[in-house]
Amino acid sequence: MRLTTKGRYAVTAMLDLALHSDEGPVSLAEIADRQDISLSYLEQLFSRLRKRELVTSIRGPGGGYLLGQKAGHIDVAGVITAVDERLDSTACGGKGNCHGDKRCLTHELWQDLSESIHDYLSSISLQDLLDKQLARDKRQTARLSWADSAKQH
Repeated sequence: MRLTTKGRYAVTAMLDLALHSDEGPVSLAEIADRQDISLSYLEQLFSRLRKRELVTSIRGPGGGYLLGQKAGHIDVAGVITAVDERLDSTACGGKGNCHGDKRCLTHELWQDLSESIHDYLSSISLQDLLDKQLARDKRQTARLSWADSAKQH
């Protein structure tokens, strides 16, 4: 299985949205600038995320996007599959016709891996990622503050 930029960017953009949505609707241009992702690519991703009700759009001046559900109810696997990313490690797409019309010898191995990856990503919510990022930011701010005070003494 190879997670493409589509899935990675969708998760990154959703985390950015979660980090900034307390300020009100977030524009895709803001996310594009902060995350260095093409605006047109984000528009495609958010169209799919909106169809799955993971985000809602607010039109007009000051408009943008908000999470469609609480961050704790959105899991990473759901974001990835919403943008049509496959979480499948099999060569046959899970159809079992990897070796002509039969299963290859290692089909169950790759199928089990796919299920493990899906289970893992389903167990991580956007809130989990948000909490980790906020804790990381807090530690970095504390380190910088300590370094500044050490320089002054």
